[in-house]
Amino acid sequence: MAVARITKRLVDACKPADKPVFIFDESLKGFGLKVNPTGSKNYIVEYRVGAGGRLTRKRRITISATSNMTPDQARKKAREHLAAARTGIDPANERSKERKVPDFKTFAYRYLNEEAAIRLKATTVQNYEINIRKHALPFIGLLKLTEITRAEIQQLHSEIGSRTKIQANRTIETISAVYRYAQTLGIVEEGYNPTNGIKSFKETPRTRYLSEDEFMRLGAAIRLAETEGIPWELSPDDIASKHTVKPENQRTIFLTGATDTIRLLMFTGCRLREILNLTWSEVDLERGLLFLTDSKTGARTVVLNQIAMEILERQDRCGLYVFPSEYSDAPRADLNKPWRAIRRHAGVEDLRLHDLRHSFASVGAGAGMGLPIVGALLGHKQAATTERYAHLDASPLRQASDKISLKIEAAMNGMKG
Repeated sequence: MAVARITKRLVDACKPADKPVFIFDESLKGFGLKVNPTGSKNYIVEYRVGAGGRLTRKRRITISATSNMTPDQARKKAREHLAAARTGIDPANERSKERKVPDFKTFAYRYLNEEAAIRLKATTVQNYEINIRKHALPFIGLLKLTEITRAEIQQLHSEIGSRTKIQANRTIETISAVYRYAQTLGIVEEGYNPTNGIKSFKETPRTRYLSEDEFMRLGAAIRLAETEGIPWELSPDDIASKHTVKPENQRTIFLTGATDTIRLLMFTGCRLREILNLTWSEVDLERGLLFLTDSKTGARTVVLNQIAMEILERQDRCGLYVFPSEYSDAPRADLNKPWRAIRRHAGVEDLRLHDLRHSFASVGAGAGMGLPIVGALLGHKQAATTERYAHLDASPLRQASDKISLKIEAAMNGMKG
């Protein structure tokens, strides 16, 4: 066993032999160079855990191939390993644990399958999967859970936030959930979560209501969609093409199942998935009720008005779902195509399907029905959720203001009482 100052010149000069050659550094005990018969060269460190002594077994680990580190870098790493060993930490065991830590991609999908699928709603799991696949994996997918730093999460958050702040916040929430599960399983230390300290972007709630004129235009567009059809929106290239369909045929007619689904959203204030996933077993037309078994806030009862009941009565009971897919006995997947065409023709292209729920509530609040009643119709568990419509609930305040103004006017005109 040779002893010498390990330098780059020494590393380059060492030649392989029939057996491994070991050279240890003269200035740092335990730090050495191993030259293999194949010609490969590695920096190594030998140590005894704890106070040391002859009775303690000597251990050796490889720091790195010489091509990946300079001697000074390897020496620094050796000092760290030796310092850890003196405090009773075995660097070999720590490295073994580190090798068992999965990368973010592997564990994120494990979280979705083992934890999220059991504890969260299917739609939430679907959103988490999108957050992971589309937004998190391109940044941190191949990194081990213990390698990801807060700085990297901050960069991810900022990058996504430059496009959409809401999506950036949701992605951070998803990553945080992944790390909470990793803590539960002991894969990372308790409290280790690189999303801690990342400040969410400020989100401005978007609440859009339909005006009376917009209700009229939307209603006309829905009727047109199921009768004559919605006119196509053609580009100049389409118009100039010799293969363009005749003008009288440039329309898309949508099945009444699609248009009635939109109508039912308008006349109940239900959420999209509550209607798309509605089964006939949840419908009680005799009592005028929907018994939803799995809404956002859990099981709830929806009181149907006469128009909503008429919409349901004219649907064919040909399967499990009220609004089934056109191709199988499964719920309708979405309303994207008919909704985009209808709202474009109605001139309300900024309107989301969820805004129909807001509009249902706004009409009730504006008619002075009171926020508790509106909240009950919408299935709100917390009164604070309905407070967004408080500024529309003006009828009682207007009546009070009228009484005050009449008294003031009477007093100003010399009238008593």
